[in-house]
Amino acid sequence: MAAATTVLAFGVVLAGTVSQLLFGDDSHRGLVVAAFVGLWAAMNYEQMTSMFRVERRSSAYLVATLANLVFTVTATILLVVVFDQGPLGVIVGNFTGTLVVYAGLLVHRRSVLGLGFDRELYRSMVQYGLPLVPSVLALWATNFSDRFFLVKLADVDEVGLYSIGARLASAIVIGLTAFRMGWPAFAYAIEDDREAKRTYSFVMTYVLFVTCWAALALGALAPWLLRLITTEPFYPAEDVVAPLAFATAAFGGYAVALISVGRVRATRLNWTVTGAAALLNVALNLVLIPPFGRMGAAFATVAAYSLMCAAMIWRAQTVFPVPYQWRRVASVVSVAVGLTVIAKAADAPFLVALALVAAYPVALIPLRFYLPAERARLRSLLPT
Repeated sequence: MAAATTVLAFGVVLAGTVSQLLFGDDSHRGLVVAAFVGLWAAMNYEQMTSMFRVERRSSAYLVATLANLVFTVTATILLVVVFDQGPLGVIVGNFTGTLVVYAGLLVHRRSVLGLGFDRELYRSMVQYGLPLVPSVLALWATNFSDRFFLVKLADVDEVGLYSIGARLASAIVIGLTAFRMGWPAFAYAIEDDREAKRTYSFVMTYVLFVTCWAALALGALAPWLLRLITTEPFYPAEDVVAPLAFATAAFGGYAVALISVGRVRATRLNWTVTGAAALLNVALNLVLIPPFGRMGAAFATVAAYSLMCAAMIWRAQTVFPVPYQWRRVASVVSVAVGLTVIAKAADAPFLVALALVAAYPVALIPLRFYLPAERARLRSLLPT
């Protein structure tokens, strides 16, 4: 709360200067102040909802999230449509729901809240969290530099097509976000290191199995999915969907490996992993976008995320070695990529593409992917 309030205070004092930098004058000072109030609300709201995640109370977290959504949508409609507040109404509406739910959570959780300061705890938090700041910045650069370079090195049409393809590929992010919200609390709750290593190993395999299957589905079915949700000018965007979807799958592997580093609080070198990925992304964008346009940006992204996943696994193994199931991991990745390449190279019709997607779990059988316990579980789910 103190950190969020300090940021808000600086934002209010410097609102005119920020408005000058962004808009050329200080007439948008109110927008800047509103944005900092929204940041204050989000930072404090995150602390309250994180308590639900630590306690593994997913239902309470869902109720808070839905309540936030309802209040936000209602406030935004009233401010923008009814009171005609324009951009200011959008920003204020967005944080109104967060503030209302945050106030409710303060009352609801008052029995576990209090004012206090623990010097050792604070030092431990800073040592753990501060190295993550440059890591997050590098990750942000990897996420958004492709659009920047497309604007500078290609043209607006390429940016539009790339953005549509990225939006479709990001469908995997929905499930991955839900996983990332619940995974840390579950992973850190395992006290025995041997059990933790065994669990992390299986989770890596299963996360890559699901995300690679989803990437195959999005990549193979992209032409028809785009016809369903867009118009004809955007159909060419289908060629970037597969590499961007597999980039998201690689990020899933990174998220699993990251837990090992967090478990032993060895976060000080995380920035080297995300920083290396960001540098590779920038370099490949500069090299690949001029000759290949949006496809160059897509391959730069998948290469950067693949490096980030591999480097984080290597980094995690040096501080908390986990016996990952490398043969099974290689199987799920190679089969998904292979089937995607077949679908795209053959320009497969819809039914063939759908069959290739459905064949993914079956194609893993000859590779002996499934363990005896998994095969028994799958047989029990089949109708008799």
